[in-house]
Amino acid sequence: MKKTKANRKFKIRKSVRNRFQITKTGKVLKMPSFNRHLKRKKSKRQLRRLKNKKIVSGRWARKVKKLLGKN
Repeated sequence: MKKTKANRKFKIRKSVRNRFQITKTGKVLKMPSFNRHLKRKKSKRQLRRLKNKKIVSGRWARKVKKLLGKN
């Protein structure tokens, strides 16, 4: 019996799962960069804004959803 694409089990990418989050409405969220170290140089305003998750949009969001099996 030949296996088709429908029969195969899809493995999600663990690295992508750790970096991105998908909301119930289907938006893709990520933590912003520049927030790990060297915080002393950055203003309090910048650090406050870096705490919040950012919405990923466009083609990149579609690619992330596909890698997570959510399309």
